[in-house]
Amino acid sequence: MSNPLLEKHRATLDGALNAIHTRGYWSAFNEMPSPKVYGETAPDDGKKAYEAHLGQQFVLDQPGQSGWVGGEQSPYGVDLNVQYPVCDIEALIAAGEKAMVGWQAAGADGRTGLCLEILSRLNQQSFELAHSVMMTTGQGWMMAFQAGAPHAQDRGLEAVAYAYREQKFVPREATWEKPQGKNPPLVMKKHFQIVGRGVGVVVGCGTFPTWNTYPGLFAALATGNAVIAKPHSNAILPAAITVRTIRAVLAENGIDPNLVSLCVTDQRETTQKLVTHKAVKSVDFTGGNVFGQWLIDNCRQAQVYAELAGVNNIVIDSTDSYKKMLGNLAFTLSLYSGQMCTTSQAILVPTGGIATDEGHKSYDDVCTDLAMAVTGFLAKPEVAHAVLGAIQSADTLKRIEEAGSGKLGKVILASTKLDNPEFPKAEVRTPVLLACDADDEAKYMEERFGPISFIVKVADTRAAIALSEHIISTHGALTAGVYSTKPEVIDAMTAATWRSKVALSINLAEGIIVNHSSAYSDYHGTGGNPSANASYADSAFVANRFRVVQRRYHV
Repeated sequence: MSNPLLEKHRATLDGALNAIHTRGYWSAFNEMPSPKVYGETAPDDGKKAYEAHLGQQFVLDQPGQSGWVGGEQSPYGVDLNVQYPVCDIEALIAAGEKAMVGWQAAGADGRTGLCLEILSRLNQQSFELAHSVMMTTGQGWMMAFQAGAPHAQDRGLEAVAYAYREQKFVPREATWEKPQGKNPPLVMKKHFQIVGRGVGVVVGCGTFPTWNTYPGLFAALATGNAVIAKPHSNAILPAAITVRTIRAVLAENGIDPNLVSLCVTDQRETTQKLVTHKAVKSVDFTGGNVFGQWLIDNCRQAQVYAELAGVNNIVIDSTDSYKKMLGNLAFTLSLYSGQMCTTSQAILVPTGGIATDEGHKSYDDVCTDLAMAVTGFLAKPEVAHAVLGAIQSADTLKRIEEAGSGKLGKVILASTKLDNPEFPKAEVRTPVLLACDADDEAKYMEERFGPISFIVKVADTRAAIALSEHIISTHGALTAGVYSTKPEVIDAMTAATWRSKVALSINLAEGIIVNHSSAYSDYHGTGGNPSANASYADSAFVANRFRVVQRRYHV
């Protein structure tokens, strides 16, 4: 019997399945915040829905509630003052395990149909989600809408598609018949039941609370598991909206809503107790190396999917489009003030300079011209504020200040504070560019999260490629880039990225920057270097979240 919700969203599922196979462009959710797409009243309705949360208690009706907690500080200086339920983790886990019985009975088709319905409902809330993402993370409006809503929903759908495909490889039953020569054959009936491994915990980050959360959340959910979302303490609202919507859709369709719950805490000990609980079988995490490594080392009862820090880098050998290259790099370094896991930090330039369509450019020329490109790109205030957004944390502000002091290298471009007329309390900073030698590894060979980048002087292109590989293999990276007009250089860089296992972008000039990662087409992370032990998304990201339990008997 076909599942009604699965059939309702069949075209979406088929589109996603085809996209992860062909890797071409496809999207289920429109990335433009247009009233023509989302409805004439959608922008106003979404903003009003977001504003209705401010200063209120966010009721979720979860088990084990003992009080309320809040404290999110908006990078834009907006007073949020939302209060969230504090719930006992034992109660959340027990309720999740109980709800898994009905979730397993729904089968792969039923779970997939419900996940598709949830994503469709979340897409209808895109404006509400976008405002909540913007005000908790400091992203500019367009990024908050795109990455916080439709792009995040696409990443969630991508995980659902992989989960569906892997589960459908498993037949529900089979007749096993072994010939016995002259004797009657041995015949057995076998049944195969997909069961979730257990409760999944998704630990959110403060900069991309939906984009980095939806893959793990939907991968765990679609494969039969209960999920507890543990958001970053300064980006709770987007996760709370998401969890409330999921719980509503589950309840409407006869599934215990406690299958998915929200755990709000700013206590490291509480989070550690949650993720190491014997019932928790998967943990998804995006964030810093210290806690990420702690999870990997201590959550022995669970499979940990972790995206950690890295040092993304770009090798510049030569270019036949110098101005476009500089423009692309300026956008790359400025977008969301460098507060992205894909932003390039180390730009490797030969000491002898590079060949360009504008003639030879020395190392100093590249430094000066890139600084001018960044300054020119951000010259118009409306562009600067739309692109930069606001600085998400006090720690990032401290790193910017340290970089500007000259302790980490010669300051090629100093960071400046911009005043946002719409949000006077916003902490807005332009990028800081530093120059240093390849030998100054302590300066550039660790992630310095934020709008901080190094132009590293290397002996030559061969040395640059070798250094890129060394950085990635030792410290990890999610992205690498190369600019060259020489096929042999591109081939050498390609081989280096195969060895170090990182995604490579070649001669990006316009339209796409190295930060961009498209669902269904780009593998975000490879799981093959220290920056991440998993990828958004591939079969490995979903297949280990469920088990197949069989029963058999003689016919």
